[in-house]
Amino acid sequence: MLSRLIEISLENRFIVICATLLMAVAGLNAAVHLPIDAVPDMTNVQVTVMTEANSLSPVEVERFVTYPVEWTMGGLPGIEELRSVSKFGISVVTIVFKEGTDLYQARQLVSQRLPDAAAQIPAGYGQPRLGPLTTALGEILQFEVRGRQQTPMELRSILEWEIAPRLRAVSGITEINVHGGYYKSFEVRPDPLRLSSFGLTLEDIFARLSENNATAGGGYVVHDDEQRFIRGQALLKDVEDVQEIVLRREANGVPVLIRDVAEVDIAPLTRQGAVTRDGRGEAVVGMAMMLVGANSREVVERVKQRLEEIAPTLPPGVEIEVIYDRSALISRTLHTVVKNLFEGGSLVVLVLLTTLGSLRAGLVTAMAIPLSMMFATNMMSFFGVTASLMSLGAIDFGLIVDSSVIMVENCIHRLSHNAEGRSRIDVIRDATIEVRQPTMFGELIIAIVYLPILMLQGTEGKLFRPMALTILFALLGSLILSMTFVPAMASLALPKKVKADDVWLIRAIKWFYRPWVTRAIAHPVLTAGIAASIFLVSLPVAMNLGAEFMPRLEEGDLLIEVNRLPSASLEGSIGLSTRIEKLLLEFPEVKTVFCKTGRPEIANDVMGVQQTDVWVMLKPHHEWTEHHNREELIAAMSAKLNEQIPAATFGFTQPIEMRVDELVAGVKADVAVLIYGDDLALLGKRAKEIERLLKTIPGAVDVKADYQANLTTLTVVPRRDALARYGVDAQKVLDVVSAIGGHEVGQIFEGRARYPIVVRLPEAWRGDVSLISQLPVAEAGGKPIPLGELADIQLEETPPSVEHDQNRRRTFVAANVRGRDVASFVAEAQAAVRDKIQLPAGYEIRWGGDFENLQSASLRLVLITPIVLLLIFLLLHTTFRSVRLALLIYLAVPMAASGGIFALALRGLPFSISAGVGFIALFGVAVLNGLVWVSAAEHLRRAGKPLDELTAETALSRLRPVLMTAMVASLGFLPMALSSSDGAEMQRPLATVVIGGLITSTLLTTFVVPAIYPWFVRERARL
Repeated sequence: MLSRLIEISLENRFIVICATLLMAVAGLNAAVHLPIDAVPDMTNVQVTVMTEANSLSPVEVERFVTYPVEWTMGGLPGIEELRSVSKFGISVVTIVFKEGTDLYQARQLVSQRLPDAAAQIPAGYGQPRLGPLTTALGEILQFEVRGRQQTPMELRSILEWEIAPRLRAVSGITEINVHGGYYKSFEVRPDPLRLSSFGLTLEDIFARLSENNATAGGGYVVHDDEQRFIRGQALLKDVEDVQEIVLRREANGVPVLIRDVAEVDIAPLTRQGAVTRDGRGEAVVGMAMMLVGANSREVVERVKQRLEEIAPTLPPGVEIEVIYDRSALISRTLHTVVKNLFEGGSLVVLVLLTTLGSLRAGLVTAMAIPLSMMFATNMMSFFGVTASLMSLGAIDFGLIVDSSVIMVENCIHRLSHNAEGRSRIDVIRDATIEVRQPTMFGELIIAIVYLPILMLQGTEGKLFRPMALTILFALLGSLILSMTFVPAMASLALPKKVKADDVWLIRAIKWFYRPWVTRAIAHPVLTAGIAASIFLVSLPVAMNLGAEFMPRLEEGDLLIEVNRLPSASLEGSIGLSTRIEKLLLEFPEVKTVFCKTGRPEIANDVMGVQQTDVWVMLKPHHEWTEHHNREELIAAMSAKLNEQIPAATFGFTQPIEMRVDELVAGVKADVAVLIYGDDLALLGKRAKEIERLLKTIPGAVDVKADYQANLTTLTVVPRRDALARYGVDAQKVLDVVSAIGGHEVGQIFEGRARYPIVVRLPEAWRGDVSLISQLPVAEAGGKPIPLGELADIQLEETPPSVEHDQNRRRTFVAANVRGRDVASFVAEAQAAVRDKIQLPAGYEIRWGGDFENLQSASLRLVLITPIVLLLIFLLLHTTFRSVRLALLIYLAVPMAASGGIFALALRGLPFSISAGVGFIALFGVAVLNGLVWVSAAEHLRRAGKPLDELTAETALSRLRPVLMTAMVASLGFLPMALSSSDGAEMQRPLATVVIGGLITSTLLTTFVVPAIYPWFVRERARL
């Protein structure tokens, strides 16, 4: 079949070339519209249920809201993990489904259960709703709305009601999250003393406000054969309307109005978050959240274009400034990928032109590189594979061009020996048909190496499956082109006569190689012993490499997590964040700084007011003046912040890294010690002990226990006997309590904007416990009954948050690791915790964060690697029908592994999943080299050549193809291994392993295999 395909391609060269060009044009179009991101989206399949729980404490949120939601969602099919966090006024339950579950189906399953969950939540304690349809990479753009004359409240209203609705209409945007500023409200502040003097209660105000702010429909009447609709409208429009509401009419006919007992004003709603920027005070920020599966590059451009269109329509003086743009990171990593691919491809072409000895042959072979990539982009577009640092960055053009190299090299060989004067097309047809099987077999070996990578699951699967698919697509394209386009172009472009001599470079290498290989063949035991020694020496080196999940992608920006005591106020946090910004702006590498304290309206990050995320936008690295790298800058920043601001703890990470860690693992850190139990106080105590212990372990930075201290809570508990004595309902007591923070009773509409009407006690009454106890609740005998008479008012300690995992309470201690590998750090930390931390029965400790991903991925690599090796062995056995020869070629695997290990050690790189995938890819290339050599030797042996002659002859004749295969593969990865630009750290371990392994495996093929080949064929090598 393959022979016929080659013949048809040569008979229809014009059609084949035209079809290839059409494929290339389609590939270019696909590449332009291909979804591109910096890294693959590693978020698992999860659905978030959020419930705003008014002003309930964390324990009350857990009891009344979180438990009902968890119980309702617990029986859903395909659930892998169920975790939650209950904080002041909010519950967030995250339901993680098994990998492969359709996200829309998962959301549908959850939404079907939401009514059941809502029915179990007491009235007035919140309505559960689904979180936005986005992922960890969904926060693609943030912008500040600034105004010279507008207040933060006015800017917030402009963003909320003028900018955000128009941005939500942009294709690919699922939500616009608003953070900072003040949300406008119409605040009614009743004076408790005036209420008492008029014999009124808060319940009267609640009722009158609701009854005087409504609309009604009266159907329609027919007038002169026309319908006239009837409606009544009693909507409040402004402060004056609220002030004029009648509360009661006195006996003398004089009405008591709201303005007689209360002040009415426009005031900010109680908030749980704020934003500051560049040390100049509060700011108003919008965050564009991308729909899952959308093309981030295109969506960012559409949002920025829409912002430019909106800007001229805003009030005078209002400006929009983009402060975080994901496309900047995408552009930097894309530049790294394109630069590395171009440099690697150029080196491969240079090798081809140098070693093939023919400019035309080199160009024909090199054309397979871009054409194979165009084929791959078509397939990526069809199968929905996103282009990223991982999917494109690990492509080695040396591997892709292998099949075309074999074809063209044999064509040149046959043309140089065309003594009969046959036509060029006949010679090329015979030459390509002759090597069709080894060509396909070589591509098959490489493909089989990458196929098991598709079995990776979880975070590592999301990282490396796109890479494996892209390489498989490119290999398929290369194989098809080698059977169709390359023969057609070779028949047109190659010269009719080619010199049989090697090029000068190959001649020089052979001159140096001949005496050494002769010595190796003469001393096979010594040669084999040296090879075995190299492998044995690599074993202890491998044991001391250390391990980490993945190298940290340099995003180009920093995110600093700041924590204060849970009792800290929002106002205090704002002052702190302003000081932090001023300190960080002293570093010349910093472009801008903004701090996000607490949580925004859509709580995609459930933080308390004591928690602040500091976004540090850095200048391009070539503009840095004082610090040479990221580690130096972080160390300097950490030292300054800890010295100047002792009342807080600081943790350094990056924007995307933080969101991925939090959404995937629930903890924003490299390592998390998860402690499970029921007693929150005991959990908090053990967490502090583990925090102190981890701080003593080398490499631990940013160590902090989630549970630092309790919150002081003022609790009002009605006394049943007092309620019965005065005939007062408990609800009236609770109405007074809700009015302390603000009791919403309706809305006022201003165009499409809507603002709440809130009844809230004056600030003078809210801040003093003694005054709170005097708040009038009801009347008895014409006298007001104070709150202190009806309820116990006491100060209590409550936890700042309550976390659940699989319906169990948990807390955690988070730590980042710098200056050493994660695996050795965790091993030392686990030993220390086992020795010094004692837990009672029913309590347990688990280790999570990035370390958990490393464990999972390592286990899968342990399962996948033997499968890869077994498949390669079966292919080799199928080819030679000999176990001995298969084992001979198989010796390349340990030798290649040794080279990869030495390369990692020399560069100071720990073992990572990226390096592990590099080892898997390396084994295929190393085996391919051995296959080329043994195939040639077997051909001569069957022709009757003596063993002592054929080993030397094969070593010299196969030197060029062996070196070409190794050089194009290793040089294709060289730019990735040496690059220091953004994103290169993800590719560096993989490229380092392949290059180092190819050096040792090539030495094995060129020296060791010729020396020991007679050992494997002296007897009949068939089993």
